[in-house]
Amino acid sequence: MPANKPAAAPEEVVRDFLAAMEARELERAGALLDEEFSMVFPGSGEMHRLEELVAWAADRYRFVRKRIAAVETCDGNGVTAVFCHGELDGEWPDGTPFAGVRFIDRFELRHGRIVRQQVWNDLALARP
Repeated sequence: MPANKPAAAPEEVVRDFLAAMEARELERAGALLDEEFSMVFPGSGEMHRLEELVAWAADRYRFVRKRIAAVETCDGNGVTAVFCHGELDGEWPDGTPFAGVRFIDRFELRHGRIVRQQVWNDLALARP
């Protein structure tokens, strides 16, 4: 048995993070973050803790699922950028479903951990 587990590929880290967030497994998701982590969602301002995101999103939607169409990775200057895009499905706070909302996420990883997440989506255009 090897002494060290090989580092996960950046795409795997991002997919694991997104799956953990969708399942609201904040501890699992948090284990993938760098201590300097920051994230920005449309209209959110900069946040540094996953609990901030959950609180911020609470009156925006009940839940969101990401259907990822593609993931692209590029390396440079000690940082790996991972872009994923696709469509969001979920429910508004009143229980009304939504689907087919475009999104793109950009992650920066350093030493196998997520340092930054930037999110763009069309949720504001889809909201009733």
